[in-house]
Amino acid sequence: MRALITNDDGIDSPGLAALARAAAEAGLEVVVAAPAHEHSGASASIIATQGAAVTAAGGKGTVRSERRSLPGLEGDAFAVHAAPALITLLALHGSFGPAPDVVLSGINRGANVGSAIMHSGTVGAALTAAAGGVRALAVSLDVGLREDGVAHWATAAAIARRALTTLLGEPAGAVLNLNVPNAPDPEGLALVEAPLAPFGIVQTTMTEVAGDEVRLSIREHRADEAPGSDMERLAAGLATITAVKTIGDRGI
Repeated sequence: MRALITNDDGIDSPGLAALARAAAEAGLEVVVAAPAHEHSGASASIIATQGAAVTAAGGKGTVRSERRSLPGLEGDAFAVHAAPALITLLALHGSFGPAPDVVLSGINRGANVGSAIMHSGTVGAALTAAAGGVRALAVSLDVGLREDGVAHWATAAAIARRALTTLLGEPAGAVLNLNVPNAPDPEGLALVEAPLAPFGIVQTTMTEVAGDEVRLSIREHRADEAPGSDMERLAAGLATITAVKTIGDRGI
């Protein structure tokens, strides 16, 4: 079984390499194709980048990629000048070798919970796979809103291997969203099903309109505002898995 490993944090993310190694250790044939530069918040947009220029897929531009190597992983990886959803679309059409049987997206630096996952490039890649009838898993590590501190990628990778068994038992076109606490040891971490919270950890709101400008602000939500949800369960120290979409069966 062949797996595409992609992300929205870019080809140099240690989370990408950790997820690729976990997939290979699980016996999957791995191909890595990820953005050459970070595309966080890209959702399922299909844009390519040519230097400073951005073009929509289907235009006259080409999508450029370079071969790279990832630490601890045999074989080539591709640094692609495109958003993760476009990379997934290209992979489904055989751009990086045979089309994948599954798509694994991540490991994202930061949680993707609640209805705000619609904005995530990590989840956008998974949803694009589903549109092509391919099972997909989006994986995120809850490192919090601060950029400093240690990110326990190995923990998220270990829990992703557990979730992979669940994914392979799902019908074609299924999407699972996995969030893992930033804990040093995966042993003892429970993996529970949880529905999406009605909002994300942060929410962008409009606070003022002044002439031609709109002022935005960020509101943080508390986990206890959505009891029983993926956000609340993750805050309680549990790894959460959510069935996001199955073609012809479930919706977001």
